[in-house]
Formats: sequence, structure tokens, C-alpha cells
Amino acid sequence: MMRFWAASGLVALVLSGCGQTTGERLVSGAGLGALGGAAIGAATGGSALGGAAIGGVAGGVAGALTTPREPDINRR
Repeated sequence: MMRFWAASGLVALVLSGCGQTTGERLVSGAGLGALGGAAIGAATGGSALGGAAIGGVAGGVAGALTTPREPDINRR
């Protein structure tokens, strides 16, 4: 089980750096959503596969609907 969480953390870290275009944000959002959905599904005794499917769709939609923003370092 520890390997699963270590691998999940690594995948989340790698995917969180992606997302300049709409397609990239869709894919990284879907990946992170599927990972989170599978973890929640497995932790609550439900279906990890079902949780991954729901999380993947939700994450993909959220990623596709967002836009990148440049950080404003002069903002106070």
C-alpha cells in the first residue's frame, strides 16, 4: 500500500506542472482527478475504478474550463 501512495504522489507532482494549453490542462486535470477519485473510492470501501472514472471526468472538465494566469509579483 505504501508503494501505491508513493507512486500516486509522484504522479501528482509530475502532472501538477503541466498545463499551458487547454488540452494540457484537460489531460493533467483528468489525471489528477482520476488519481484522487481512485484514492477516495478505495479509502471509502467503494470502487476505485468508479472513483477514478468520476474523478477523471470532473478533473478533465475543470482543467479544460480554466485559463492560465501569469503571476503578478508586484501585487500587494
